[in-house]
Amino acid sequence: MLDSLTEGCQVIGRDFTYRYLNEAAVRQGRRPREELIGRRMGEVHPGIEQSAMFTMLKRCMLERITLSMDHEFRSHDGTMRHFELRFEPVPDGVFVLSLDVTDRKQAVSEWLRLSTAIEQAAESMILTSESGEIQYVNPAFEAMTGYRREEVLGKNPRLLSSGKQDAGFYADLWKTLKAGRTWHGQLQNRRKDGVIYMQDTTISPVYDDAGAVVSYVGLGRDVTVEIKLEADLRQSQKMETIGRLAGGVAHDFNNLLSVIIAYADVAMAEIPETDPLHDDIRNIREAGDRAAALTKQLLAFSRKQVLQPVVLELNGIVSGMAPLLQRLIGESIELRTALAPSLGRIKADPAQIEQVLLNLTANSRDAMPSGGKLTIGTANAELDETYTSQHVGVRPGRYVMLSVTDTGIGMDEETQNKVFEPFFTTKPAGKGTGLGMATVYGIVKQSGGNIWVYSEPGKGTAFKIYLPEVGMADTADPAAARRTLAGKSGAGETVLLVEDEEQVRRIAERILAGDGYRVLAAADGEEAMDIANQAPGKIQLLLTDVVMPNMNGSELAGKIAERNPGVRVLYMSGYTDDVIVRHGMLKPDTQFIGKPFNSAALRRKVREVLDA
Repeated sequence: MLDSLTEGCQVIGRDFTYRYLNEAAVRQGRRPREELIGRRMGEVHPGIEQSAMFTMLKRCMLERITLSMDHEFRSHDGTMRHFELRFEPVPDGVFVLSLDVTDRKQAVSEWLRLSTAIEQAAESMILTSESGEIQYVNPAFEAMTGYRREEVLGKNPRLLSSGKQDAGFYADLWKTLKAGRTWHGQLQNRRKDGVIYMQDTTISPVYDDAGAVVSYVGLGRDVTVEIKLEADLRQSQKMETIGRLAGGVAHDFNNLLSVIIAYADVAMAEIPETDPLHDDIRNIREAGDRAAALTKQLLAFSRKQVLQPVVLELNGIVSGMAPLLQRLIGESIELRTALAPSLGRIKADPAQIEQVLLNLTANSRDAMPSGGKLTIGTANAELDETYTSQHVGVRPGRYVMLSVTDTGIGMDEETQNKVFEPFFTTKPAGKGTGLGMATVYGIVKQSGGNIWVYSEPGKGTAFKIYLPEVGMADTADPAAARRTLAGKSGAGETVLLVEDEEQVRRIAERILAGDGYRVLAAADGEEAMDIANQAPGKIQLLLTDVVMPNMNGSELAGKIAERNPGVRVLYMSGYTDDVIVRHGMLKPDTQFIGKPFNSAALRRKVREVLDA
């Protein structure tokens, strides 16, 4: 009966000799039975008397109690095996039951390695049943979606659906999976906090030994930033292509216009003014002049106009042009300048910079038909790798910023994406050529700078131009940018960060958390209030956007202060601080940081506000 068991059975006598081994024990030891029976254990296995197993065997023999242990044993042929041992006292010694668990331990070890890899993977993983109920999600899923594991187990993945992909899209997805094939594509999902994100996703069926689908496994990666950068790159490439085309057309057209204008002049000189043809030719001549002005703008956009750059001080240009700009916008619009002292110098063509100011001012004027406020500001800026990594074609380094901000009708996202394209205009027919903003874009790019637009429908527009400060190397020193971030200035203070733009919120949270602060992040005022009410301890700083849906930053600050008396508040916005104050959204003495900010600027400002 014992020989028929799969477990090894041995009887060890009181003199520690082998008295009996069944067939399984012989196989486990991998030595013939006749080499063992009647021989002492120490004789067969030198050194075994110092092992934990031998100690347990003696204890069982002396105390007459049942004992168990795990044991690692090297067999006669050199292989290492793992056993579960059970020692039972019998009249003449100890009965030893041994179960070989080597394969099981290896399987468990492999499972643990696989589980650890999945738990620590950067990609989100979700496992569902064949009918779609969520059975497992890894920590990367929690980080990407905002849902905790216990919140989604047993539910359907459709809880992530944003509603922006129609039923046909999901029908095709399931058609692929039901056919037993892997599906790959991009899902436009919604986080728990309501933020929409793009997820690059692969979903595969999982089969059992019989070939039936028992579950589905999905791997996902948040590619929202990548898609935005790709779109920015495509837009930049499109602008480059249009610029080359426009430049070529402008040059050829200028040649034709030269002929038209020259012959018109000759004809006008030879035909008496009393001749009716004289007026006709003069009209041709004037049309030629207007066409030449258009080609000049096209050349500016294509960055092929001849520049005469000099080192100049931007504040002087703004101050000198202020009276002209006031006449341009009329009396119904208030013009205000906010010029930074100790402003860095730039190298640019002053006439072209004046052209930029004129075009931006005219654009703002048209956006405020019923009047409003226009603010032109300057500031020193340092763009680090945090900023430049999210903006195509921008190098880290020191810049001088020129901003033009209005309180006009604002722009939606589609208009912002096209605002610099030549011949794109939102004005009625006959009210504009569509080349003003294209000219601005071309001049800024040809001057080595970049331009950034921030706008919301009904809330005005801010254009920010960054021009390299004189003395900055052609290739900025990335190490210098990193040196500005050396050391942590935070001391564990709690910062409540409130920002409705996900990418801004993420990067600000990353900067502050890396600087030693405890960061609580929220997408809007209501979520911020929930977090503040549940947060243990005191909140030292509220860092909040000014313009947000449902509850603006100032209203939120008042409510947070009720629960956290003495909390410091730092506001941020894409509009300049002067414009925010003049809109009445903030008081003049409030602390403020403008977007876009870099790591060093945010760290300095947060520390400054906390230490004030």
